[in-house]
Amino acid sequence: MKFIPSILLFFFLLSFSSCSTKTVEPELPDASPPAPAIPEEPISEKEKMLWFDAEANFERFSKKENITYYLDLAKSTGFNKIVVDVRPVQGDALFKSSYLTPLTDLAGIHIERDWDYLQFFIDEAHKRGLKVTVSTTIFTAGLPSSKNGMAYRDDTWNGKTCLEYTKDQGLIDIKNDKTKVSAFLNPVLPEVQDFCLNFIKELVTNYDFDGFALDYCRYPGDESDFSEATKVAFEQYIGKQLDRFPDDIFTWNTDGTKRTGAYYKKWWEFRSMVVRNFVERVRTEIKNIKPDIQLEYWAASWIHAIYGQGQNWASTKYDFSKEYSWASPEYKNAGFAGLLDTFLCGTYLTKIFGLDDPESIEYGIARAQRIIHGACKVYGTLYALNHKDNIADAVYVCLSQSEGLMVFDIVQVIEFNQWVAIKEGIQRAESL
Repeated sequence: MKFIPSILLFFFLLSFSSCSTKTVEPELPDASPPAPAIPEEPISEKEKMLWFDAEANFERFSKKENITYYLDLAKSTGFNKIVVDVRPVQGDALFKSSYLTPLTDLAGIHIERDWDYLQFFIDEAHKRGLKVTVSTTIFTAGLPSSKNGMAYRDDTWNGKTCLEYTKDQGLIDIKNDKTKVSAFLNPVLPEVQDFCLNFIKELVTNYDFDGFALDYCRYPGDESDFSEATKVAFEQYIGKQLDRFPDDIFTWNTDGTKRTGAYYKKWWEFRSMVVRNFVERVRTEIKNIKPDIQLEYWAASWIHAIYGQGQNWASTKYDFSKEYSWASPEYKNAGFAGLLDTFLCGTYLTKIFGLDDPESIEYGIARAQRIIHGACKVYGTLYALNHKDNIADAVYVCLSQSEGLMVFDIVQVIEFNQWVAIKEGIQRAESL
């Protein structure tokens, strides 16, 4: 999970304009019906989650005493649940796995543990009355910047990473695109989905925890995937053969914007259905193994801008086509909120207040509640780096206006010593 600055979001939206078809509109009033009333849970009982990122804390949590120290601090601050990230975008694992390589090297740091990282976190958290969500990235397989990870050392994955359709280089393997955060596997491939399901099932079977959070369970961006396998799958989806792929989807204008093709809208619908159907498979598998485990999913709150990643976390009742020209009437069918127990709404925004301001946390939470329409719980989530001086207010808004709180990440909470301010925000909300 990474923060996307507003300026990057602006350029993402700008790239979808074209001289022939306008594909991006400003924010409009939501077309979804009002969300149904949800029984209000006492704020003291709401989940207050602190995320322990694997990559940022790789060295810090190589020592057991550091883990127990910060679990104690999390508990005393008012958190009642932690999120333990055990598979960063590099693709290796911080849990015992038959499918994944142990994570021992990251960013030039080498650490070998003779103890089970995840089991220690679970045991120590539960001793303190803290619930545990375990999170893994899903379709990530290595780091293009350093060519490190499973996609680079295992020939099994050759031809199974995403093929990007770019303006300047044409079709390129994402493994060779150093601008990308990770070398994503192609979500449409059955063998990729089965691989991911296998390590998820293994994790759920072998460890006892309270929630499982899907992270990077998406496409890397709108440039992917344009492989032959995806073309065939798309043709099967629409029941037609394409004569001019990828031009049938879009073509690049000289200024870097996109000119829409005949199947532009159906393309986004198809890709979102790929993600939606995979989420359904995950839910079925984990509930068959341990029905009480809560399925959670993190995504950015700006849903109108992440359709290029295949992320439709809304309810099927919300019709995007009434507001956005990139959406087909059937796009709503890809909504997967009803498959989740909890949506971790990524309100990673600097502004806190302003129900009429699309750049505010209040707006992001309210919109998520409207378009999820009661299909699952909605938790406001914060990027601690955005709130060096006002995190108490951000915590208060999330707890008072949503069904829970998640703070990302402990590394910033430590760096900026935000413990007291977070506790203040929790106590203020609980005093309502």
